[in-house]
Amino acid sequence: MSDHIPGGGPSAVATASVSAVSSSARPLPGSDPGARADRPGARSGLLLWTILMGQFMALLDVFIVNVAAPTIRTDLHASGAGLQLVIAGYTIAYAVLLITGARLGDLLGHRRLFMAGLALFTVSSLACGLAQSTGELIGFRFVQGTGSALMIPQVLSLLQLNFTGEARTRAMSVYSAVVASGAALGQSLGGVLVSADLFGSGWRPVFLVNVPIGLLMLVVAPRVLPRDARTAPERRRGLDLPGLILLAAAVTLFTVPLVLGQEEGWPVWGWVCLALSVLFFALFMVVEARVARRGGAPLVSGRVLRAPGIARAITVIMLSMAINAGFLFAVALHLQSGLGFSALHTGLTFAVCAITFGGIGLTWRRLPVAWRPWLAVAGLLISAVSLTGLALALRGGGDGGGWLYVTLLSLGLGLGLAFSPTFTLALSKVAPQDAADASGLLATVTQLGQLIGVATLGTLFLNRLALPGPHPSVHAFTVTSVALVCVSLAGALAAGAAGIAGMRRRTAS
Repeated sequence: MSDHIPGGGPSAVATASVSAVSSSARPLPGSDPGARADRPGARSGLLLWTILMGQFMALLDVFIVNVAAPTIRTDLHASGAGLQLVIAGYTIAYAVLLITGARLGDLLGHRRLFMAGLALFTVSSLACGLAQSTGELIGFRFVQGTGSALMIPQVLSLLQLNFTGEARTRAMSVYSAVVASGAALGQSLGGVLVSADLFGSGWRPVFLVNVPIGLLMLVVAPRVLPRDARTAPERRRGLDLPGLILLAAAVTLFTVPLVLGQEEGWPVWGWVCLALSVLFFALFMVVEARVARRGGAPLVSGRVLRAPGIARAITVIMLSMAINAGFLFAVALHLQSGLGFSALHTGLTFAVCAITFGGIGLTWRRLPVAWRPWLAVAGLLISAVSLTGLALALRGGGDGGGWLYVTLLSLGLGLGLAFSPTFTLALSKVAPQDAADASGLLATVTQLGQLIGVATLGTLFLNRLALPGPHPSVHAFTVTSVALVCVSLAGALAAGAAGIAGMRRRTAS
């Protein structure tokens, strides 16, 4: 059952980024003021297309591979662990290097890093499509994730630097559509390409489809992306190599056991890695505090961690993304293995939730300002009710009929309300010079939340699936749904308690 592991959420990261960019008109440090205007006309449209196509390809490549997993396993004779690394290696590299990519954009220039990441992503996509063994494919997937980690953090900065006023509003509308459609189109397009078996190529087109798009973008990008400013305070910040090494080690030690633990039967080395990850995270915090005391530039500024709402945001984002990933994992396996849905049918089913999620990311700011501190609480409570309804709709082995889509629609609403406002409001309280670091931190938390969701809730589903009984998939999904509801309620309680504490601090001051 482990040969199909649905992706959970770079789309969620991007959805939050819509709000984060549009919430502030302040230029980032290191920007070129002359390059930032309302930019009407065809050139601004081409600039927007170029930036968002990079975002779209990175989103697409998480979900499109999920559908091709069974074919890859058969063609390359991949083991379960090998297949998991093919799927999750991209996410591991992406999670480990996101904060580094954000800092490198400040240091070397957002335009330069976007193009470098795009080139690396395109070349590695070609290599993935031509891979002849599982080992080769795993290695190239890690390189792909590295390319995304260099490219994707620059999207937020480039949009913020180059669009203002009504032009920014229009840009965010298009951006939201790209974000909302990435997950659904990935699953659907993957099913179409694998089913078509073009020229007997099987799974390979799911990677090769990136190559012509990437080459076209590499031709267009130098002509439309404004040049980076040559002098800026942010360029003088160092890379913080000790912090980078410690953080990369900590995230790697944390993510690899979560990805491979279930397949390997949770061996001793996995628990040792998890324990070591805690040690490395602690060392990272100590080193970063020392760098800050010496007047250096830590990889994650202490100002970011102390900013109002960041601690609450980390908790809410971690839990909501764990719910999202665990839900996607369990429902995808239940629909396909338990109910016999095709990969394409499953992908189209998830489109309802994905589109609602993206729509909330675009429209939540229209709600009354007084509601904003409680949107995360409301969203997690709506998620709990929706997951309960989903379990009831699929009870007894039924396909849920119309109620399946109603509950998925409301679940997208709930997760969107929990995630997007939390991400945006936290970033809005961070100092402008720390915006890139804060975005990288919260995006990394998002990825880790997804991995935790698959490792815990996904493992619960798989373990229950192995138990004897007339309808093991139904039983596994019911138990997992109960756990998902409990996590949602716990998240709502934590978010509510943090909101009340914040109100008391503001009143006292």
